[in-house]
Amino acid sequence: MDTVILSRWQFAITTIYHFFFVPVTLGLSTFLAVLETRYVITNDETYKKMVKFWGNIFLINFAIGVVTGIVQEFHFGLNWSEYARFMGDIFGAPLAIEGLMAFFLESTFIGIWIFGWDKISKKTHAAVMWMVAIGSNLSALWILIANSFMQNPVGYAIRNGRAEMTDFWALVGNPNVWYQFPHVLTAGISVGGFLVMAFSAWHLLKKNPHTQDFFRRSMRWAAGFALVGSLLVGLIGHAQGQFLAKNQSMKISAMEGLWETEQPGSFSVVALIDEKNQQNTFDLKIPKALSFLLFNDFSSEVIGIKELQAEAEALYGPGNYIPPVTLSYWSSRTMIGIGLLMILISGLAVLWSRVDGLEKRSWFLKLLIPAGLLPTVAITAGWLVAETGRWPWIVHGLQKIEDAVSPSITAGNIFFSLISFLILYGVLAVVGVSLMLKYGKSDPAAAVEKGE
Repeated sequence: MDTVILSRWQFAITTIYHFFFVPVTLGLSTFLAVLETRYVITNDETYKKMVKFWGNIFLINFAIGVVTGIVQEFHFGLNWSEYARFMGDIFGAPLAIEGLMAFFLESTFIGIWIFGWDKISKKTHAAVMWMVAIGSNLSALWILIANSFMQNPVGYAIRNGRAEMTDFWALVGNPNVWYQFPHVLTAGISVGGFLVMAFSAWHLLKKNPHTQDFFRRSMRWAAGFALVGSLLVGLIGHAQGQFLAKNQSMKISAMEGLWETEQPGSFSVVALIDEKNQQNTFDLKIPKALSFLLFNDFSSEVIGIKELQAEAEALYGPGNYIPPVTLSYWSSRTMIGIGLLMILISGLAVLWSRVDGLEKRSWFLKLLIPAGLLPTVAITAGWLVAETGRWPWIVHGLQKIEDAVSPSITAGNIFFSLISFLILYGVLAVVGVSLMLKYGKSDPAAAVEKGE
């Protein structure tokens, strides 16, 4: 493997691993803020205990997310220096704001939140938790502003072979951001809800009379949280798909395995894709459905991959502008399929937890435990679609992936660091998951007392 392939593998592994933890931080911070607000309103000590108990999971996850996130930024200078040279004027601004404003805001208020119990008023402490949640989600916003330029470049000019920012507010107002950010935000909400449901289900199966009320309440709140997140992430994802149909048509056609232009476009339910011969050997379709999903009518034309490839060659010159169709196709179906399953599971959890029927269905509680991983799998599949769907571009229409890698770095250097990261992240994964399982399975009273 050459430096480009190794650099791509290294960044992909680092990013996917880091993003296992980011949505948990986004979702749980908001979940904790809601619970603590409920504690302030009702003065019910159970809510305070819930905040402290689930707060342990949040803090463990936050610590690991910070460690893995910092490493990513070093990739730009080490493995992707040509990208940094070309994009630094634009990419550096939102990253700097994220670090100096959002991350410092989040980190400062986390410290106050940890050590401020019984030292500041209840209302102030709840407000601090809201500042943590706002800081967490602001961090995501600025990162996505940077990423959205790579997906949909705006507010720039090419000067001396570099992309230079000409309009900061165009960067912030990039329409891609305002589909992508709500999509990530609501995905985090679903992750937080499903994680709490999974641990609550484990405890409810134990039938410990001292903890049943605690985890019944946790389950009710988490189920509602998960359902809201799952519904919103699907609706926003649909709107984002319609935006991409107009701005990244190749990504949409790759997601659908659509080689030939169709009018109207049929939605592919399942297909066997032959990328070499640019055809599908089997394709089960719903007629006209794709046109309706993308354009809200049953007659619109959906341009196929082959025609889009010809258009790209005419615009950018000879080359392969087709992303990995099989990966895009099945990643999108994984994302959509799991998303629909999440709505079903969280909807049933809301229903049965409110009619006292949840504990009578031990099979469903057992299902909820592994279901805690469903949003993480769906999110990972979604990011694969987002990032690989714009290949061969690292910055859509402006810079190709092979032109962004550092010219002087060797394959040996990258391979050594790749193996080192795999080992280090493997250890961190074991430690992090072990700690989360330890606290998640512990008695709430004991865990809260240790947390204090």
